[in-house]
Amino acid sequence: MKKSILLSVLILAMLSFSCQKPSESVKVETTTKAEPVGEVEVVPGGYGADLAENSVIGTAEMVTVVEASGIFTGKISGEIKEVCTKKGCWFTMDLANGEPMRVTFKDYGFFIPTNSQGFPIILEGVATLTETDVETLKHFAEDQGKSKEEVDAITAPKREITFEATGVLIKDKA
Repeated sequence: MKKSILLSVLILAMLSFSCQKPSESVKVETTTKAEPVGEVEVVPGGYGADLAENSVIGTAEMVTVVEASGIFTGKISGEIKEVCTKKGCWFTMDLANGEPMRVTFKDYGFFIPTNSQGFPIILEGVATLTETDVETLKHFAEDQGKSKEEVDAITAPKREITFEATGVLIKDKA
């Protein structure tokens, strides 16, 4: 009898602990809009946190700030060049100097449509001068659908400007 009561208490305790949220979870503030994963019929719209179209600067001005201080916080505009083909969890855009800049999303909290290449965009967040390690560069290359030979050819880290967006606004193509 004591064993069955002990077993019942143990099972109830395990069930109650397994249903609790971890205490270290981080809340990501995003809009209540449904976020896409994959292709969508209508690409333009807001993703992540809402943002207004004011105080937007170009990438040349952002690069100047990052090169001077190592960090930029604010809004920039550009055009989406490449998007993660798996679920839209990152994209690239060209900087004024022709170099690509990788954009990721804060806390992996939202994605953009995988068919959003070529659309103009406004994004808000933080740009930093970083060094991307070989493993991460290979992961990005795999996400782009590059061949095994192209992935294996990546052997050195890359110093680059990266951007972590809290929200993006994809606009209609002109």
